Amino acid sequence: MLNRGELDQKIVEFGLIGLIVFSPLPSASVHNWAVFVIQLTVLVLVMVYFLFSETGHPSIQKKNAWGRGKYLFIGFWGYVLFQCLPLPKSLVKLLSPGTHEFLKQCTPDFSSTKFISFSLAPSVSFKSALALLPYFLIGFLIVKTIKRRSQIVRLFFVLFLMGVFEAVYGLSGLFGDLNFVSGTFVNRNHFAGYLEMMIPIGLGLILSREELVKKSIASTLGLSAGVIVMSLALLFSRSRSGVFILVFVFAVFFVFFHKKRDKQGRGIKVLLVSVFVIIIILSLYIGVDSTLKRFSWDYLLKESRIDIWGETWEVFTDFPLFGSGLGTFATLYPLTEADGELIKTSHAHNDYLEFLSELGIIGMSLLVGAIAFMFVFCLSQWRKEENPLRRGLGFGGIVSVLALSLHGFTDFNLQIPSNILLFSVVLSLACATVRHWPSQE
Repeated sequence: MLNRGELDQKIVEFGLIGLIVFSPLPSASVHNWAVFVIQLTVLVLVMVYFLFSETGHPSIQKKNAWGRGKYLFIGFWGYVLFQCLPLPKSLVKLLSPGTHEFLKQCTPDFSSTKFISFSLAPSVSFKSALALLPYFLIGFLIVKTIKRRSQIVRLFFVLFLMGVFEAVYGLSGLFGDLNFVSGTFVNRNHFAGYLEMMIPIGLGLILSREELVKKSIASTLGLSAGVIVMSLALLFSRSRSGVFILVFVFAVFFVFFHKKRDKQGRGIKVLLVSVFVIIIILSLYIGVDSTLKRFSWDYLLKESRIDIWGETWEVFTDFPLFGSGLGTFATLYPLTEADGELIKTSHAHNDYLEFLSELGIIGMSLLVGAIAFMFVFCLSQWRKEENPLRRGLGFGGIVSVLALSLHGFTDFNLQIPSNILLFSVVLSLACATVRHWPSQE
């Protein structure tokens, strides 16, 4: 019979599994109804946690400096709400002259207005904050409830299997009308971002196989096959950043184990090289001409991203400290012309620039600082680990987060519900892996 503490852990765990499985399937959850399903599920899981969790039940958590990180998250959400608050016009003019000037030109009867906010569109910012909140709450739930070895292993395997499913589904369409792979995603670059996080998880499971499955050849071959399939799907997504990050991921794993002179280290190096060679051979056999062409100057010169980045930077310089308001990028960015038609640009194709323009230096520092705190905490704890399971899974999670963070410089994966959910899950799960001692189940 489960006690209250165990019951809430089970409910949250299977709710998280449901979100992991569901989120990429309906076009990466970009539709409003899919986002609502995610938000409603997270709300229910949070309610379950507070209703059924037991305070003071035994835990073997490593607290140390971990608790201090929550103040960065609290500060970030306090700052987002502060952006939306109506403040005296004179104060806003003093702290953010660009905001005052913009509203003066665009607001009817501005002279009679006594209060304005740092956000140019407070209702949009508040709505964006509510849309972003569930992904932070998912991380909170994982850190608070995922404490057992079986839970951690189960979630990592679910992630891996979903990555393999997306890859197989995507590759099945490669031989049809399309010459690229996008799985259930609308955008192939976001599909690549999804797989960039799944491949290190597969490699992490391979590193953990000694404790998970006692180094059985069948399990190693199965995990390796999954990594190969996901890597091929990423290559044939024709995403330039995806190809670069795929090479980066294998290089990081290889460099890490290159220093190990023991038998296990040599075996892992041979396995990584073998998997990478198989990926190259299969990709050449199927044909990667279309992918390689996207690295040519003709393709690069046609890209409009550099222009978008420049104009986004100009928005930031107009509102440097407090930003234009969370979620206001699409409102501020002008219509662009392509092939004689006006096109609305909704995102900056650079997560860092977009958040910087919306949040300003203060908000961006809090957001990046909170995520960086978790990442550095996870990395520092992982370096002390000797347990093969926690080292393998923890390292896979760390590289996974690093991979999508790098892709953020050239795309907007963190604006896609399935990918930001995956980012939150993997980062929090990696922290949970190195933070808690596995139970002796």
